[in-house]
Amino acid sequence: MEKDQNINIKNQNIEENEASTDEDTSEKNGAIKEASTDEDTSEKNEEIKEITPEEKIKELEDKILRTFAEMENQRRRFEKEKDDAFEYGGFAFAKEALNLIDNLERSKQILENDDALKNTEALKKTLEHFDIINKDMVSIFSKNNIQPIDSIGKKLDPNLHQAMLEVEDDQKEPGTIIQEIQKGFMIKDRLLRPSLVSVSKKTENKEEKSEENTEKLDNK
Repeated sequence: MEKDQNINIKNQNIEENEASTDEDTSEKNGAIKEASTDEDTSEKNEEIKEITPEEKIKELEDKILRTFAEMENQRRRFEKEKDDAFEYGGFAFAKEALNLIDNLERSKQILENDDALKNTEALKKTLEHFDIINKDMVSIFSKNNIQPIDSIGKKLDPNLHQAMLEVEDDQKEPGTIIQEIQKGFMIKDRLLRPSLVSVSKKTENKEEKSEENTEKLDNK
């Protein structure tokens, strides 16, 4: 009996200790939750910090200034697009119209090289009409700010000329334009098409070149 009573007392003590431990744990968890809630509330209060009237006015001023800046940039962009459309609106048409001058020049050369027509009155009159048409076309282009590029005797400029051939000529500086294969044109300050040209280069010394080739063969 005594043993049973002792066992019951021990079990009762254990249950009381466990209950006490659960209460302590619960209290601790509650304290942690309260501390966490306090911290969250503090952070939220900082985030919801009241903006002063001066700060609000400053923010509105910045927004207004940014809006005006965007409007000004947009206005300038529209002005530039309008000017470009006015100045260069006929760019594509003008570029295509240059084919008329090219075809006219090709036709003239074909007639001049025709043996059956050489030294005839018909050829002379036809070429005169071609020249009149060519001058009229160049005049129309000029009135619309389309000007031919001056090339012969000039140094090759990659922005204006396109070299198609190199011709040996020791009397001119290398890179000098000596022939115009196709005339180039500008529309105001913009390139309509480059001039196709031949440029000079120094005459190659055939003896030196032959010696160089011989040396290369010997080295092999």
